[in-house]
Amino acid sequence: MLKLEKYSFGIGDRFTKQGRAQLEALLKANEAGIPFVPVWNKSYREHQIVKSSPSDTWNEATEATRSMNYSGNWYVDADHINLSNVDDFIEHSNFFTLDVADYIGQAADQKEMDDMLKKLSVFSGELTIPGIEDSFQITKSDLEQIVLKFYNAIKEAALIYQHIYSKKGDKFIAEVSMDEVDEAQTPIELFFILAMIDHFDIPAQTIAPKFTGRFNKGVDYVGDTENFRIEFEQDLLVIDHAVNCFGLPENLKLSVHSGSDKFSIYPIIGELIQKHDKGIHIKTAGTTWLEEVIGLALAGGEALDTAKEIYEKAFDRKAELCAPYATVIDIDVDHLPLPEDVNKWSSEKFVNTLRHIPDHPDYDKGFRQLIHVGYKIAAEMGGRYLDQLEVNKEIVGAEVSKNILERHVGRLFG
Repeated sequence: MLKLEKYSFGIGDRFTKQGRAQLEALLKANEAGIPFVPVWNKSYREHQIVKSSPSDTWNEATEATRSMNYSGNWYVDADHINLSNVDDFIEHSNFFTLDVADYIGQAADQKEMDDMLKKLSVFSGELTIPGIEDSFQITKSDLEQIVLKFYNAIKEAALIYQHIYSKKGDKFIAEVSMDEVDEAQTPIELFFILAMIDHFDIPAQTIAPKFTGRFNKGVDYVGDTENFRIEFEQDLLVIDHAVNCFGLPENLKLSVHSGSDKFSIYPIIGELIQKHDKGIHIKTAGTTWLEEVIGLALAGGEALDTAKEIYEKAFDRKAELCAPYATVIDIDVDHLPLPEDVNKWSSEKFVNTLRHIPDHPDYDKGFRQLIHVGYKIAAEMGGRYLDQLEVNKEIVGAEVSKNILERHVGRLFG
């Protein structure tokens, strides 16, 4: 099995034009002593909307690493895949995010669940996790609820994993993802999820739970940061204990999905992974697309007109564009700027409204989130949008690199 490095950064790129700019940011992070490896990630849904294919992402990563003489490891993530679409990614991916959120809460075969419950019953009573001050009292009812809730999801992850293994052997990295749900998994639930991952012999190297709070696309964390600190640290300690108990991969680490722009918790994550000497996988997606729009707006002229057109059409189709992302956006549509007003904005006003500087008086998180989900509009523009990226590639690329290096890596590691 390939072994994922300690620090990995998922760099989504809707239109596969910013691979070099993204890699440049991570290389600068490496020069500063923060050895992130790049993981280009793109989901089946994004490929369908943009009309691209996994080979496009692979080719983007190949060209970026070749053109910059990058000799380190790099990965292409088949993001949020399942059995219905994984075959599209087999040839051009070496990292697979096994998304089983839809299977949480679905009952499996009763005998199988009974056998799992019997296996886990050794942990009933007082459960102590090294590093966590208070112990946990685990009842038979607790175990029954956990098995009922998660067993079928982990069984599905095993089916996806075995299918990939049958095609690629051990030449890939597996992540188990259950973040796109309404209810967060507790640290104790995570422990038993990992027990079931071990039961099914899934050598997962990253696990993406749903944390408390809102991880909305492209904007800051919404929730109690101190509660997040407690939860995140307990998750780190639970993973340590699970690795020792079950023999899971020693480099198993947390993966933070919708991790782009979570400015208020980045310092917490960075502090805790350094305190416990743990790795992290930060998965960003649409933040690079937003930086493309910012770059076009900065360029002015026809490029600014393109940015304004994207917003106007997204505003008119907001219900359609927001529907697939309902669990990861919060937009007050009644307070969105009207397109007729936006069309009068200067380049500076547009950029300041979109760029994620939360304390800027012009910043509007609803405006930002709508453009975040509005990449379908740019995809429908086709060559008109891509031509603007090419004409203004230096301005756009600089914004992409700066965003990753300064607003993300910099906040994680100071």
